[in-house]
Amino acid sequence: MRVLSLIPAADPGGGSMKLLAVFDLQLTPDIAIYGMRLLKAPNGQHVSYAPTAHGGRRSVTFARPLAEAITAAALQTLEHDTAHGANSES
Repeated sequence: MRVLSLIPAADPGGGSMKLLAVFDLQLTPDIAIYGMRLLKAPNGQHVSYAPTAHGGRRSVTFARPLAEAITAAALQTLEHDTAHGANSES
C-alpha cells in the first residue's frame, strides 16, 4: 500500500470534521482508490474516508486495522510533504 498523490486542503471546511487533504491510494497492485479524504475529528483523531457515490453513499469501507493503516500512511505523507514544502504530485 502506498499513497500515490496527496494534495493538502486549501479550505478545511466549516463542519466539525476538518478536511486536511485529498489523496489517491494504491491499496494493492490491482486496486487503486482515487479521491480519498484525510480528516481531523474534533477530538484530534485522524480518519480517512473513501470517495462517495450516489448522493453521498459510501462506495468503499475498510476493516478497522486497514482503515488505521491507510490513515497512518496518508498522515505520514502529509507531514513529510509539509515539512519539505512539496506535495507528492510534484
